[in-house]
Amino acid sequence: MIPISDDNPTRLTPFVTGALILICVAVYAWQFQLKGDAYGDFMLHYGFTPSTLMSPQFEASGIPAVPALVSIFTSIFLHGGLLHLAGNMLYLWIFGNNIEDAMGRVRFLVFFLLCGAVAALTMAFMDPSSTAPMVGASGAISGILGAYMLLYPRAKVTVLVPLLIILYPFRLNALWVVAVWFAMQLLALTGPDTSGVAWWAHVGGFAAGIALTPFFKSAVVPFFGPKITRGPWSN
Repeated sequence: MIPISDDNPTRLTPFVTGALILICVAVYAWQFQLKGDAYGDFMLHYGFTPSTLMSPQFEASGIPAVPALVSIFTSIFLHGGLLHLAGNMLYLWIFGNNIEDAMGRVRFLVFFLLCGAVAALTMAFMDPSSTAPMVGASGAISGILGAYMLLYPRAKVTVLVPLLIILYPFRLNALWVVAVWFAMQLLALTGPDTSGVAWWAHVGGFAAGIALTPFFKSAVVPFFGPKITRGPWSN
């Protein structure tokens, strides 16, 4: 199920959401031009490796590593491939603009980074000996999905659902879209993981989004808001 748009208008131009997308794309463009060991070193030292935080005696070779706590945040802006980047940026654009609108630009940026940090720390807690670098904005975006579910559960989201070889569009309430997404994360945790995806980071980021939303949303934005109708605002 691939979301492609929502019917949820905004009042603010989503400058922070757009800036986050541009930064991720720019960093990926930099990654793409690196070759051989340079690419591996870049991902190792600016991605988040749980063992560097949980076992400080770990010393990486090659280019100097940033401190483990700093890599929690640098890792958010790295991606492991074009599809990884495209999927994350699609979710960020569709759902992030409304959460930025509900929180305000500065609080939304802090919220995004905190959700990403909790996602990384969740992965470190679940697999403290891992020496594989974790990269991507998925954990932070999982937090955005948690906030969207709380604030706009009845907003309509257009999704593409694969049936055989054809993608069919459906309009569903955001609650169901997020619920199916979260169920997929939990399902992935029940079997052997051969994908290299940090599923626990998604779960941790989602939980952080739900927990933090009451403290970051504007006082005038209600929980479980009314059914969304199209209005004069931009989206």
